[in-house]
Amino acid sequence: MNAQHPEIRPEQSIELLKQLHILTRDGKLNQDSRRKLKQVYHLYQFIEPLLAEALAERPDIQLVDHGAGKSYLGFILYDLFFRQHAPAGRIHGIETRDELVMSSRRLADKLGFAAGMRFHNLSVADSIGSDRLPARIDVVTALHACNTATDDAIRFALEKHARFIVLVPCCQAEVAAVLRRNKQQALRQPIAELWRHPIHTREFGSHLTNVLRCLQLESHGYQVSVTELVGWEHSMKNELIIASYKNLPRRRPAERLAELLRTLGLEELGERFFAGATPAV
Repeated sequence: MNAQHPEIRPEQSIELLKQLHILTRDGKLNQDSRRKLKQVYHLYQFIEPLLAEALAERPDIQLVDHGAGKSYLGFILYDLFFRQHAPAGRIHGIETRDELVMSSRRLADKLGFAAGMRFHNLSVADSIGSDRLPARIDVVTALHACNTATDDAIRFALEKHARFIVLVPCCQAEVAAVLRRNKQQALRQPIAELWRHPIHTREFGSHLTNVLRCLQLESHGYQVSVTELVGWEHSMKNELIIASYKNLPRRRPAERLAELLRTLGLEELGERFFAGATPAV
C-alpha cells in the first residue's frame, strides 16, 4: 500500500495521477479526487478480468477506447495492467478533438507510455474502416460517448468481432425523437402511456435505447450483463453494460428486438439496432 495514500494502488504511477489531476501537484488527495479515484478503480475492477482473459489467449492484446476525450481510462488501464502484464499489447484512443489527441500523445511520451499507446483523430464511425487500427481487436470500451457514438462503438466492436465490449452509455436522443414524432398514432395503444408526457418520453427513450443495445448484442452471440457504477452518484449516466462473446444462440434475442421495435413503432431504427440473426417471419 502507498504509505501516504492507502487508497492508491501500490503499482499506480503517482506522476500519472498528478497529470490526470486526481492528485494535486504536491501529491495530495482532496474530497473530489478521492471520489474520482474511487470511480476509476471501481470501473477497473470490471475491466481487469476481461483483459486477463484476453491476455491468456495472446500477448499482444488490443484495446480500443472510443470517445476517449483526455484518455483518462486508457492511461489508467495502461498504467495498472498493460505496462506490467501486457507490454506487447496496445491501447488505441479514438477522439475527434485534435487538441486532446495531441495532449494525450504528449502525456504518453512524458510518462514513457508511448510504446503501448496510440491516439487517433477519428470519429467512431470513421474508425470502423480505418487502416490505422489493427484488424483484430480484443476489447472495446466507450465511456459517455455522446450522440450516436455509443452505437457506432457497438457497430465497430461487431465489425471487429471484439471479444469484450464495455459501455457506459451516454445521451442518445434518437429513440426519444422517434417516440415523440409517432406519439399521436401510438397513443391508440395503452402502452404508449409509458411515454405520453415529455419527461417520460425522454426517460423512457433513454432506458429503451439501452434495452435495444443489449438485445442487439445478444443477437450477435454475446452474453450481456448490466450493472451500476458505484461512486458515480453525481451523474445519471452510471449504467454499465458488459458484453462477452460466447457464440450464444442468436435467433431469440433477434426476434425480441424486432418485436420490440414493431410494438413501439420504431421500425425505422432497425438499421441502427441491426440484429445478428434474421428473425423468423
